[in-house]
Amino acid sequence: MSTTSIPPVAVSDRPAHRDPNVLRWLGAYTASMVGDNIYYLALTWAAVQAGTPAQAGIVAAVSAVPRALLMLGGGVLADRFGPRKVVIGSDAVRCAAVLAVAALLFATTPGLWPLALLALVFGTVDAVFMPAVGALPARITGRGQLTRVQGMRGLAIRFANVVGAPLGGLGIALGGPAAAFGLAGLLIAVSVPLLVSLRVADLPGDDRAAERPTAWSDLRDGLRYIRGHRVLAPLIVAIALGDLGFVGPLNVGLTLLADERGWGASGVGWVLAGFGVGAGTAALLLAVRGGLPHAGRVMAVTILAGSAAVGALAYVPNVVAAAGVAVLVGLLTGLSGALCGALLQTRSDPAYLGRVSSVSGIVSLGLAPLSMPVSAAAIGAWGTGPVFLVSAAVCGLGGVLALCVRDLRRAELPK
Repeated sequence: MSTTSIPPVAVSDRPAHRDPNVLRWLGAYTASMVGDNIYYLALTWAAVQAGTPAQAGIVAAVSAVPRALLMLGGGVLADRFGPRKVVIGSDAVRCAAVLAVAALLFATTPGLWPLALLALVFGTVDAVFMPAVGALPARITGRGQLTRVQGMRGLAIRFANVVGAPLGGLGIALGGPAAAFGLAGLLIAVSVPLLVSLRVADLPGDDRAAERPTAWSDLRDGLRYIRGHRVLAPLIVAIALGDLGFVGPLNVGLTLLADERGWGASGVGWVLAGFGVGAGTAALLLAVRGGLPHAGRVMAVTILAGSAAVGALAYVPNVVAAAGVAVLVGLLTGLSGALCGALLQTRSDPAYLGRVSSVSGIVSLGLAPLSMPVSAAAIGAWGTGPVFLVSAAVCGLGGVLALCVRDLRRAELPK
């Protein structure tokens, strides 16, 4: 029995960038991501106005806890009820919550509590939304197009990062946080009808979802499936090592490096812009080519090369050189990250895609951010150079693992 209101169809092998179904998905995803960027800026700004900087930091961090704790459950929901239903429902809830707070801020000045409540709701719904987003592409296009879709998804993320902050700033300048929240909610709302219009295929195993006894058994079965998989298990460990070594230096570490070298905020901006250019180029490459041969080997080599570039950032002589190295970091890590995502998509049994996406999301959004305070404390004790080198070594271990595990090293993407 279909889990969608629109009759399911066989997935198309048309080039993803020419497939109206994929382009509707891309439009929905882009609108939602731009809305997310505006939302986070509005939340931080409103919290700073309503409380102390420390309180604002707590409000901004509230989302992370339910997202990390509940994401495994979100993957189970995506696999049991279908990712399309879950994505539509979670986007609708996020939209309603953001617009409700916007209306409240227009009407009164309620303080921090509605902002904290919104952050809690948003993080909880994100725990459901993100695994479903990861499981959806395999149901709207053919396996041979999933690498191209990962590239298109990367371009959407870069676009949202570039456009979201200025739009949020404009909303705040014109009407305060309430206007920015309203704009974020409207953009998220744009994604809902586009998602409703998607034609989604039933994949092998979808018809057995209702027969599985409990959500708890689904969760255990999913973890057992990943643990026993010869490609997915080492791939997720490689992703974890890469993110643990990358997130700290490219977030808090870069700011401390710029302060140490006297580059200032503009220097940080140039380095981050360089990273964005490199990552956007990698996404564009995959979106145009649609795949690369020897994906496992290329992924491993780009992780290793990207980790070396991360280590080199701490030793460049000036901000121009740092921006150039950042372009290389973005290109290599963007390429390796997209290949990791494509391998997760194509190597997973469709019935487990939600749970696989949730475990990958926990690694990237739950564990990796823990490296930021550790990196800051370590830089305070030993300086930027040694910490960047250690972080690069941790990141590089992911590439070493990928080269050492035969099945992962030989993994190929479908043509």
